[in-house]
Amino acid sequence: MKAKTELRVTGLGAPGLVRTVEEDLASVEGVEYAHVNLGAGKVTVEFDDSVVGVDELLGAVRSAGLEAEQE
Repeated sequence: MKAKTELRVTGLGAPGLVRTVEEDLASVEGVEYAHVNLGAGKVTVEFDDSVVGVDELLGAVRSAGLEAEQE
């Protein structure tokens, strides 16, 4: 089932990290869309929650060396 969540991400200061986070999330099976709002420090993710859960989304962000939590 299609779901949407926002993740608060700490440490998104560098523009290169924005692309890394979006690409890392997009590569997770079940993720349909990931967009970083640098000013707000948030990532909006649309995903199929029958395929992937929020914990996996957080893990993808953390793999980039950033701290993340569900909004």
